[in-house]
Amino acid sequence: MTGLAVILLIIGIVLLLLGVFVAAAKFLLWIGIVIVVIAVIVWLMKYIRRST
Repeated sequence: MTGLAVILLIIGIVLLLLGVFVAAAKFLLWIGIVIVVIAVIVWLMKYIRRST
């Protein structure tokens, strides 16, 4: 019975860590998207000012 408890504990810890890392990855993904959008806007502003 203790073997089952240890296996369940390990599975629980792995799932907890996986949930934290996936949430962090999603958060970083959104930050990356925002940075890319800002970079595109800045590039467009420079391009428009240079061409006029």
